[in-house]
Amino acid sequence: MHDHAPAAGGIRSASHRRLLTISLTLTATIMIVQVVGAILTGSLALLADAAHMFTDASALVIALIAAAVAARPADDRRTFGYQRAEVFGALINAIILILLAGWVAFEAVGRLLNPGDTEVAGGLMLIVAVVGLVANAISMWLLSRAQRTSINVRGAYLEVMGDLIGSAMVIIAAIIIVTTGWMPADAIASMMIAVLIIPRAISLLREVFSVLSESAPAGTAVSDIRQHLLDYDGVVGVHDVHVWQLTRGAPVFSAHVSVEPALLADGRSTKLLNDLQSCLAHHFDVAHSTFQIEPAEQSDCEPHHA
Repeated sequence: MHDHAPAAGGIRSASHRRLLTISLTLTATIMIVQVVGAILTGSLALLADAAHMFTDASALVIALIAAAVAARPADDRRTFGYQRAEVFGALINAIILILLAGWVAFEAVGRLLNPGDTEVAGGLMLIVAVVGLVANAISMWLLSRAQRTSINVRGAYLEVMGDLIGSAMVIIAAIIIVTTGWMPADAIASMMIAVLIIPRAISLLREVFSVLSESAPAGTAVSDIRQHLLDYDGVVGVHDVHVWQLTRGAPVFSAHVSVEPALLADGRSTKLLNDLQSCLAHHFDVAHSTFQIEPAEQSDCEPHHA
């Protein structure tokens, strides 16, 4: 007996693109505010956060383009469609993040080595940073649900989360400057923003490489799936199992299933195939599965792999 949870919905939905568009509008608006604020205050931290915002805006544009491309139907040449476009969009995001971190760190070190060359207007810096914090919080809330099922939305979500933390760092630096007049706080906040960027970029890169190397999705236990299939009446073996994903939330499964000869003789193979595919779709959220059903004696003559 098999109890199945409801299957997840489509992951390339128009609602995801709508959320990305709203987030892009917020990000671009706050980026302009921060650039103006950085010019008026002389704050590197605000400029770093604005540059991060620019990166996020670019990433969201990439995400929107990738989502639109991914929604295109499959054809005879690209039989799985264009869902991998999301993965390449996420790869570009990660590379941009790493380059940004290097630039921010370089500028911050320069200011720390020459602290007397910088004067920052802490009051205005604080106001701009608070506005950025609120906008980032709204964007993060909008993307929080969709990022669980789309690697590209997750990339945008991680960048907005970094912006949120970055804005908090800028606020702290601004408060220190306003209350104590200690200008190096601005450069230190910039350095901390750079440090925060790197782990996020590495995490995103790892997920991208996991998809491109066709590793089993995180949290997927192949042994559990195999045992689940073996529990069906008439199934005596499951081998040549392969599990990978086209992008986050789009796993693919294939396997050879050895069955008792009587099951084939009775014409029950079609029902078994439907049951197995339904099991994968509802119990393991694998919407695309391929099974080769074969008699047990044939399976015994084949070399088995996974």
